[in-house]
Amino acid sequence: MTMLAKGGNAAVPTTTVRVVIGWQPGPGVPDVDCTALLLDATGKVRSDADMVFYNQPKHAGGAVVHDGKQQANGWAYDAVSVDLGAVEPGVDRIEVAASADGGSFGQVRGFYCAVYDAVGNTELLRFTDMRAASETAFVVGELYRRQGAWKFRAVGQGWDSGLAGLATAFGISVDETPAPPPAPAQQAAPTVRLTKGEERLPEADRQRLNLRKQQVLVSLAKRGAAGVRARVIVVLDASGSMHGLYKRKVVIETVERMAAVAAQLDDDGTMQVWAFAELARQLPDLVIADMPGWLPANVATRPSRVGGVNNEPVVIDQVRRWIADNPVADPTLVLFFSDGGVHRNAEIERQIRDAAHQPIFWQFIGLGRSNYGILERLDRMAGRVVDNVGFFSVDDISKVSDAELYDRLLNEFPSWIPEVRRLGILR
Repeated sequence: MTMLAKGGNAAVPTTTVRVVIGWQPGPGVPDVDCTALLLDATGKVRSDADMVFYNQPKHAGGAVVHDGKQQANGWAYDAVSVDLGAVEPGVDRIEVAASADGGSFGQVRGFYCAVYDAVGNTELLRFTDMRAASETAFVVGELYRRQGAWKFRAVGQGWDSGLAGLATAFGISVDETPAPPPAPAQQAAPTVRLTKGEERLPEADRQRLNLRKQQVLVSLAKRGAAGVRARVIVVLDASGSMHGLYKRKVVIETVERMAAVAAQLDDDGTMQVWAFAELARQLPDLVIADMPGWLPANVATRPSRVGGVNNEPVVIDQVRRWIADNPVADPTLVLFFSDGGVHRNAEIERQIRDAAHQPIFWQFIGLGRSNYGILERLDRMAGRVVDNVGFFSVDDISKVSDAELYDRLLNEFPSWIPEVRRLGILR
């Protein structure tokens, strides 16, 4: 691994890289987002489509992808992956930038940038010299062509005008105070939905549900999808290694948090739930009105009659068949929780590849530090009609705030919806 000084550069010895920004989160530390800007020889974007970030996570050419955030060992990370061999000839360099949400980089601890070989996950380059005060955006580094090869330069240039100012400097059209278009009289602004049966919940449960629905709405609004509707299904790992998470009530609390996602996206008051290990079993539907009794009855302990080892393909197949047998007009979001031990990689890959033709988005969530096998690579799997998968993992989901959890759960799903509509998969 090579340490770069500010302004230093080095050759990139591989064709597929991940450029990672890292920092230490904590009280008073703003959140940080990673952005990539694809520039031509004039140093400008060719169009607004050349900006890749959380709200536009995949470049139309497919070479640059926003990976999303992760946390591990007291550090937070955001990243973009770049297939250098697939970058369009008209792109001369790729700027990698970071922006601070709710503060400045003077409040961000341990801020650094690193370049990894995306295939071997080997760190190649690191740049740490980014001292800051009032800056709210940084160009951390750039990938650029030189005599037919790619190199990386450590930039470390800060901006006080935030991501909007930085983006404008590279040719992105940004209107910071747009006049809102007049809404049709019959359409109200998206709001927190009243869920069927929630009025029967105890007061404290109802308030908690509504606060979480509000946070789900905020996460969707960030991605321009506040009014989206979807059926939500939860899949729970019930293998033997999950015993401790059930015993410590982590699973029961997580399912309650997922109920708020279902309540905001689909107001019919029910959510389908599966448990799996060697076998898969559909649990009784979680009815919002009955949630205080449903949770202890169904997920307070590890569900029985499913065996003890992982068999993801069996539950993926069962969920797909159930969705096909129970069609709805809206898309389906599957929230799939696993603590790892994934080993049926080829079968999982085949299932997900086939499922790309269905109106289903699979959001995989890893619980803890483990071997997630193919689940970590599905997002980059070639040969699908559409990217129908998201993945992230957390060390301890009980310590992740609702705001962060819903942001990560809903990071890619909103951008998938218009694509499957365009392809006719969702009508």
